[in-house]
This record gives sequence, C-alpha cells and structure tokens, in this order.
Amino acid sequence: MSLRSTVRPHDHGHHHDHDHAHGRDRSHGHHAHAGHAHGKGASETALLLALWITAGFMIAEAIGGWLAGSLALIADAAHMLADAGALAMSYAAVRAARRPVSQVMSYGHHRWQVLAAFVNGLALLLLSAWIVLEAAHRLVSPAAIQARTMMAVAALGVAANVLSYLVLSRGERTLNVRSALLHVAADILGNIGALVAGLLIWLTHWTPIDPILSMITAILIVRGGYRITRESAHILLEGTPAAFDAAEVERQIKAAVPTVTAVHHVHAWSLNDERPMLTLHVVVREGTDTMACLAGVHGALRTQLDIVHATVQIETVACGDDCDGPTR
Repeated sequence: MSLRSTVRPHDHGHHHDHDHAHGRDRSHGHHAHAGHAHGKGASETALLLALWITAGFMIAEAIGGWLAGSLALIADAAHMLADAGALAMSYAAVRAARRPVSQVMSYGHHRWQVLAAFVNGLALLLLSAWIVLEAAHRLVSPAAIQARTMMAVAALGVAANVLSYLVLSRGERTLNVRSALLHVAADILGNIGALVAGLLIWLTHWTPIDPILSMITAILIVRGGYRITRESAHILLEGTPAAFDAAEVERQIKAAVPTVTAVHHVHAWSLNDERPMLTLHVVVREGTDTMACLAGVHGALRTQLDIVHATVQIETVACGDDCDGPTR
C-alpha cells in the first residue's frame, strides 16, 4: 500500500500541498521570495536600460558606418539590431515570469526566460555564421574605408557597450541575463575589432585585417552562443539540474530519515536555471509515522540539497513498474 503525500509525479498542481507540508516555514519562504523578487526587479531595470543604450547606439553606428563607407560598422549595427531584439525578448521574458499561475499555466511563466535565452543563443550562432560569410566576401572584394571615421565610431561603440555591460551586471545572473550579457560582450569585441582594424588600415592601408578580425570575433561568439543554447535546450527538454545526483539524494534522505528503506522513481527537472523541481517515491517500514517521515524527507531535501519544491510519495511496499499507471 502507499500513502501519497502530494499528487502523482505527472500531476503538476502540487503547489498547495507543498505549502501545506511546510506550513511552519512560510514566514521564511516569504522572506526568501521577497529577496528573490528584488533581484528580479534589478534584472528587469538593467535589461531595460541596456536595451535603450543598445538601440540608441545602433542608430548612431548605422549612420556612422554609412558616412564612413565602412561595411564593418554597418554590419556591426545590424548585429546590434539583433542584440536589441534579444534584449527586448529578455526584458519581455522577465516581465512574463512575474505573471501569476493560472489553470492553463500551473507552473507560472518562468519558462519564458529559458525560451528567450534559447532564441538568443540561436541568434548568436546565426549571426556568427553571417559574419563569417560577410568576412569572406570582403576578402574577395575589399571596399574603401574612411579609417578615422571608422575608429571614432568604433570607440564610441566600445564605450556604449561597456556601459550596457556594467548596467546588466548589476542585475541577477540568471540564464536569461547571462545570454543578454553575451550579446553585449560580442558587441564589445566587434567594436574593438573595428577599432583595431581602422587603426591598422589608417597606418598600413591593409584592408584584409578587417574581415580577418571579424572571423576571430565570430569564433568567440560561437563559443558563447553554443553554451547558452545548450544550457537552455537542456532545461526545455526537462534535463536534470546541473550536478544533480540521484544516488546522493537517496543517501541524504536515508541518513536524515532512518525509517526510509529505499528511494526510487526519482525525477528532477528545472523551471529555469534557478528553480529545481523533484518528484520521488520513498519506501518506509511498517508502522512508520508517515507525516513525520514526510517532514524529514522535505527537510533533508531543503537543507542538504537546496531543493525546496518536491513531490514525495510514501509507500510501505515499492510500487515497482506500475508506479506511473498502466503502459500502452
């Protein structure tokens, strides 16, 4: 027989039961969420400021590139246009995550942040491919460049993007904000590359340096874009949180609650990069005080593994392969 402390693992409406099991911890939980909300507000403000800075300089760089006849600056302005879009998505995602749960969105809207990060990562990969193609074209067909104007605009670009980076760094380092930081960092590298290229073209008139530096920048963009895309895709595909170890979960629970004889059907995933979720079954000895056992399991998960949202099913006999109902 079994006693379900909350709903089954595939039922996703266990917020109420979780709060009931931890009623005495509500005041602490409220304090933690208040601090968390403050971090989110800082991230939201930082994203909005970075968006205005990026969009404003994007227009200035496009005009400067046209006046200088610099394809590199115009290309970088296009890059910043994509970055402004990415920042706008990130800002919208943070706003969406604050929306309350509903009947059709029982977990809330936290996954919007992960989805935005995934799109941002893909955008970085696509932009790097475009930079490589454009650089190859410029190696074949070099264009005349006004080096001094190019350097002046690139220097202003470095300053603007460094300011954006510092603003974003003040916010909470979620996956979503990290993806936005990568976009801005890519812009800084692009502006530095354009500045160096302009200086060398001014001194040596050797124009191939511009596409060569663009290719180096593209490689750096690929590295960051791949990492963000991989991490966000892992969350979207319900992968386990980083460093999660099911054997360690069982060990910690057994150490904290001696009446537990086995732990099985452990499933872990995340709503975003900072909200791990867990479902598991524990087998207890006959005559065990199930409510005390339940409190002990939740306490071990919270204090030893930093998992505050778990669905626990208590059993006196392991349910085996029939835990999740009949198979088709």
